[in-house]
Amino acid sequence: MISGSGSDVLFLHGGGVAGWMWRPVLDVLAGGLRAIVPDLPGHGSSGSVDYVSHDETLARLADLIRDRAPRGVTVVGFSLGGQLALRLASEHPELVRAALVVSAETTPAPAQAATLALLRASAPLAKREWFAKLQARQLGVPATLLGRYITDSARVSEATLLASVKENISFTLPDGWAAFAGPATVVVGTKERGLMRASAELTHAALPHSTLVVAERAGHDAPFTRPELIAAELRALLSDEDPERPQREVSE
Repeated sequence: MISGSGSDVLFLHGGGVAGWMWRPVLDVLAGGLRAIVPDLPGHGSSGSVDYVSHDETLARLADLIRDRAPRGVTVVGFSLGGQLALRLASEHPELVRAALVVSAETTPAPAQAATLALLRASAPLAKREWFAKLQARQLGVPATLLGRYITDSARVSEATLLASVKENISFTLPDGWAAFAGPATVVVGTKERGLMRASAELTHAALPHSTLVVAERAGHDAPFTRPELIAAELRALLSDEDPERPQREVSE
């Protein structure tokens, strides 16, 4: 989906959802930018093509930017989409003007084999509406988008689920991130897992001119529960002429 006019902004969703997850943020922004909101492979309208790997998806996204926004984009990514945003900025800096990375795990998780085995065994639960509702509650999906979440959850194939989670939990911070010259902001919630908070610290430390935003009372749900925060940080990036902004904590 492409909508609006102004600066080109590429929004990358997390695993198990689709481009619709950015609706609360886009509603707050109320225009003023050209939003490019794809559904990643295996998700939403791209559900007929399984998620294979970050490498394959990265190539698709780079081609999308070259085709739809050849002058480059500001990229906004959440969770799995945040990992892809980091790789775009690291490996295709000519295509990325600025980056907003929300809740991206950049430290490999422990017990990966056990996690994938459990996921494989529980994959059929994703087709159950009651289970999807529990997951939606954890993500903070608003009632207005609950139907979309339940529908898309039921459509995600086991192959996509396993491949995307495997990439997610084994992800490491790209070496090229330290050389990214554009403005960058890293967002993490105070209620997120320790590994996620440590990942945010690592991501920020690797790029000293980045800004670290610690969102009070937010879990792994900021685009849904704190859309005004995400919108404000994006506006700051779009208007920021000096990338050297200090680390700060956002609270209410």
